[in-house]
Amino acid sequence: MAFSQNYLGFIIAFVTNYFVLVTFAGNFNQDFDITWGDGRGKIINNGEILTLSLDKASGSGFQSKSQYLFGKIDMQIKLVPGNSAGTVTAYYLRSEGSSWDEIDFEFLGNVSGEPYIVHTNIFSQGKGNREQQFYVWFDPTAHFHTYSILWNPQHIVLYVDGTPIREFKNKESIGVPYPKNQPMKIYSSLWNAEEWATRGGLVKTDWTQAPFTASYKKFNDDQACAWSSSSSSSSPSSCSNTTNSVLVSQELDTTSQERLKWVQKNYMIYNYCTDTKRFPQGLPKECRCNIINGGNVMAVSLDKVSGSGFESKNEYLFTKIEMQIKLVPGNSAGTVTAFYLSSKGDQHDEIDFEFLGNVSGDPYTLHTNVFCKGEGKREQQFRLWFDPTVDFHTYSILWSPQHILFMVDGEPIREFKNLEGVGIPYPKSQPMKLYSSLWNADDWATRGGLVKTDWSKAPFTAHFKNFKAQNGCSWSNGGSCKTLFSSFSNNHRLWDKLDHKDQEKMRQIQKDNMVYDYCTDYKRFPQGPPKECYYKNIY
Repeated sequence: MAFSQNYLGFIIAFVTNYFVLVTFAGNFNQDFDITWGDGRGKIINNGEILTLSLDKASGSGFQSKSQYLFGKIDMQIKLVPGNSAGTVTAYYLRSEGSSWDEIDFEFLGNVSGEPYIVHTNIFSQGKGNREQQFYVWFDPTAHFHTYSILWNPQHIVLYVDGTPIREFKNKESIGVPYPKNQPMKIYSSLWNAEEWATRGGLVKTDWTQAPFTASYKKFNDDQACAWSSSSSSSSPSSCSNTTNSVLVSQELDTTSQERLKWVQKNYMIYNYCTDTKRFPQGLPKECRCNIINGGNVMAVSLDKVSGSGFESKNEYLFTKIEMQIKLVPGNSAGTVTAFYLSSKGDQHDEIDFEFLGNVSGDPYTLHTNVFCKGEGKREQQFRLWFDPTVDFHTYSILWSPQHILFMVDGEPIREFKNLEGVGIPYPKSQPMKLYSSLWNADDWATRGGLVKTDWSKAPFTAHFKNFKAQNGCSWSNGGSCKTLFSSFSNNHRLWDKLDHKDQEKMRQIQKDNMVYDYCTDYKRFPQGPPKECYYKNIY
């Protein structure tokens, strides 16, 4: 199952005269206007090439004649060669007004022999501060290279020579603004930014090397929607060509995810989502729950402003769920990382793993619980026999009509059996989604609330990967299984019951690692423990 969600459905509705699907265009005379520079911008070779120049008196720039609302834009650019320190070549989409949207490539020059920095940013409603920076894996001044922006209602992807280097997803569902209503023009400029561009402004522009020149060719907007300003209405609508894969694509394919992962691992040099000094009051919302490493890992974060979480797209009625998790390292006191199945409503069913953080050097507490029809109070707690913050470990919930089994790295640690025959409720009729969250619970999580969260250590981050749903039923909104995972009893040896070997393993783990069992808490239950506790050792 993929973590990423389709936060925004694509509205396929054509309104006459609002849009025209653009055909291939590659002539700068037809498609662009040079807007400033007093002759420093030039269109040559019968419109095939455009050049921008910068000298001590002025830079230069151009803009597209068309506006666009969604699509894919390609441009081949050869950057300023030699000592380009202090210069910035910008190539971006931008709308008009004080609450503008913007999608940026900016190429920050450097001294001869040192690499350019590709600076990217995304603005929505006039707010940016979403910078990511990269080196490239080639000399961008020796030849032309293709820089592309894909922008649709689901995500924005920035590409270099067809390789994705950055993805910004539509997360309006959690309150993150996303550019979707304002048409944008293409802009490019070459200008002096020596006060910040190279080593934070330490290296200044060497004007003896002027003029500095960048070149452009093979502009391509054949997969973009051009906005027509001739319509009396300003409401956005979709393109007439609803089969355009660029406009309806929701996520990167597996190959593209792997390439994105490679770039971000090897060439990313700055990511605003990890800059805790810049955001001492908390990282931006979109950073707190973030899919990274090309879609392979979900990073969930907590800061003083907010925690974060995710849920599965599917609901399940009986299944085996597995997730590999690496918990918050260091001083995690006060934090709780939760991983659980839950149905909806006041009479919900729920099966919980909760990992209660602790001060550095002291172990996590693994807290488990089972709810049926809104009633829980079936807690068992364990100390793990390894450090769960150093590496990923597998946590599993097997939920069948016969029993619920909690497992850690394949070892059973707890069983809750179906004892409806003796009047004990059991979750069996309500489909459940998978949820996970990282949140602040310093009122109770660590030593009963005596140890509080140390916010100087924020953000706290847990990582999730390799989710699997096996056996059982993936539930349909129509009230039936849309996917039946093989044969229930024949596909998993633990589906019906524990064999003798697994019973012994579980008993040993409970003997060595269990630190709380509701079934033995006579102070809590002075009239006697819950009914199922009398049957727990009957196999």
